Amino acid sequence: STTLAGRKLVQVALTVKDLDRARVFYRDTLGLTLMFEAGNMLFFDIGGQRLVVGLAEKPGAPVGGTYIYFDAPDVVALSAALKAKGVELIGSIETLQRTETHELKLQFFKDPDGNELGLMGMVPKS
Repeated sequence: STTLAGRKLVQVALTVKDLDRARVFYRDTLGLTLMFEAGNMLFFDIGGQRLVVGLAEKPGAPVGGTYIYFDAPDVVALSAALKAKGVELIGSIETLQRTETHELKLQFFKDPDGNELGLMGMVPKS
């Protein structure tokens, strides 16, 4: 096919200012599997997709602007656990959608470089 229709997203990349700090945050704090490192890039596995965290090469190069959402039906417990590890949560958990049985909830947080990441999950109504 000559279009992108039906293709899988295989990799997302974002930039950071400090690669060592990013390695500790994504691998140790968030618990992502570090697959390998190449040059100034870290490659993590997220459920079969790759997250590339790379060093912003030029002084003043933009950092941020990309949002990555992690599947988190346990968003309430996971948010509390990340906060306990010193992760900066942004605001409180939002409810984006309600169905008969579930609520779609979202919590944003920041990595040490200020990149915003999200926890998003369909949470069963209690």
